[in-house]
Amino acid sequence: MLNEPVVTAMLVLLLLGIGEFLSIISRARIPMLLVVAIGYFGLLWTGVFPKDMISSSTMGAFGAMMVAPLIVHMGTLIPFKLIKSQIRAVFIALMGIVFAALTILAVIPLIFDYPAAVAGIGPLSGGTIAFILTTERLQELGMTGLITVPALVIATQKFIGMPLTTYFLRRHALSVKTTVVSEGYVETTATVTDDYEQEKRKTWIPEKYQTGIIMLLQVFIGAALAIILGEMTGINYSLWALAIGIVGAYVGFYNDKMLDRSNAFGIAMAGLIIYTLGSMSDVTPSMFIGYIPVVLSILIIGVIGIVIGGIIASKLMKWDLNKGVPVALTALFGFPGDYLLCEEVSRSVADNDMQQKAIFDEILTPMLVGGFTTVTTASIAVASILVQTL
Repeated sequence: MLNEPVVTAMLVLLLLGIGEFLSIISRARIPMLLVVAIGYFGLLWTGVFPKDMISSSTMGAFGAMMVAPLIVHMGTLIPFKLIKSQIRAVFIALMGIVFAALTILAVIPLIFDYPAAVAGIGPLSGGTIAFILTTERLQELGMTGLITVPALVIATQKFIGMPLTTYFLRRHALSVKTTVVSEGYVETTATVTDDYEQEKRKTWIPEKYQTGIIMLLQVFIGAALAIILGEMTGINYSLWALAIGIVGAYVGFYNDKMLDRSNAFGIAMAGLIIYTLGSMSDVTPSMFIGYIPVVLSILIIGVIGIVIGGIIASKLMKWDLNKGVPVALTALFGFPGDYLLCEEVSRSVADNDMQQKAIFDEILTPMLVGGFTTVTTASIAVASILVQTL
C-alpha cells in the first residue's frame, strides 16, 4: 500500500504540512526542511516507511522532471529594477557567498576531504534547488553517504544565520533610531512592493492567452532547451535553465513568477522534496551521526567566510558593517526569513510607529535583494559549477 503514489504523496505531504505548521508558528525559526528530514529519517530507520517507498512510486520521477522547470522559474523571480537600484547589496551578498566557498574549500579538505566540502557549499547558500543539484550529483557518483551533509546543512543553517543576522541588524537599527530622534524622519511612499510592481513588463503572450497550461508550456520550453544545451555544451543544464529564465523574463518571453502564475509551484516543490527524500533512503543512522562533525565544521567555517566577505564588501561599498553583514547572511535563510527579521527588529527597537517605519524602510530593501541574489540565483550557480569538479 505504501508503494501507491497517492499514499506515498499523502504521507510525505503530511510531513511537509507539519514542517510548514511548525515553521509558521515559530516565525521561520524552525526550518520546514529540518522537520521533514528528521521525520523521514525517523520513520525510515524505525521501519514505518519501507526503504523503497519513494523509489518504487512515480513521485520520485515527477520530482526529478521538475528540477529544470523550477530553475527556469527561479530566473523569472528576479526584479531587475530593484536589483539595479541596490547594486551595492548585490555585490555584498555575492562577496559573502564567494568568501564562504573559498574558506570552506581552503579548510574542510584539510580536515575531512574535498567531496565533503563541495557537498556543503551549495546548500549553505540557502537554496533548495542548490541542495537538489548537489544530492543529484552525489547520487550519480554513488556517494550516497555524503547526501547527509547537504541535507543537514540546509536543514540547520537558519539556527546560526537568523540569530547572527538579528544581532547585526539590531545594532544598525539602533543607529537609525538615533538618527530619527535627532534629525526626524521624512516618510516616503515608495516601497519595495511598488518597485517590484513597476518592474513588471508586457510579455510576448497577450494576457487573455496567459492560461496555466500555456505558462507551463513556456516554462517547459525553457527547461527542455536548457537540457539540450547542457548535453551539447557540457555546461550543467541548471546554469542554462537559470540563464534562460533570467533572459526570458528580461526580454518579455516570460512574465514574473511563472510557476506561481500557473498555479503549479506548490505541487512542483512538493514533488521535488519527495524526490530529494528518495535520494536519502540509503543513509543509515551511523552515516548520519558520522557526518555531524563535517556539517558543524562546514557551517562554522562557511558562516565565518560569509561574515568576512560581508565586512570586506561593506567597506568597499562604504556601508555600515551592521547593515552590510546581514545582507551577506541572507544566504543562510532567504525569504521569508529576511522579511520576518526586518519586521521583528524594527518593532523591537523602535519606541513608536514613526521610528518603526523608518527602521523597516531602511533595512528591508537591501535584505530582500540579498536574499534574491544568494538563495534564488547565486546558490544555483555555485552548486552547478562545483558539483562538476567531483
